[in-house]
Amino acid sequence: MRHALDEAAQAALAGDVPVGAVVLGPDGSTIATGRNEREATGDPTAHAEILAVRGAAAALGQWRLHGCTLVVTLEPCTMCAGALVQSRVDRVVYGARDEKAGAAGSLWDVVRDRRLNHRPEVIPGVLEEECSAQLTAFFRTPQRTDF
Repeated sequence: MRHALDEAAQAALAGDVPVGAVVLGPDGSTIATGRNEREATGDPTAHAEILAVRGAAAALGQWRLHGCTLVVTLEPCTMCAGALVQSRVDRVVYGARDEKAGAAGSLWDVVRDRRLNHRPEVIPGVLEEECSAQLTAFFRTPQRTDF
């Protein structure tokens, strides 16, 4: 999670919401990282999770991320939760809950919906206070009224 927090800090420096993600392989090694880049790229799908999953698939040469873990500082939204199900990651570890848009147990629970063909394990609340504080600090800055 500390690596994901570092990625989130880099997103904030670029003017994006500070969310960072890391994909770990079955052996625990880092396969790919991602950070929010919506503002930097103008791409509404450039969420940290999506970029990390894309990077992991490219690194592994396949779209199925069996045995992999996604670690992310903020609970995934519906788009990201869907991508995690589709990519077949084994587990999702997240820090801060997202009561407004979370899709891994807060507002929705897309990743564990029994109607879907794949349901990753979810481990919430890892370094939750630190992850939440990073987001709160970002949104408390005066220039952050546009989000």
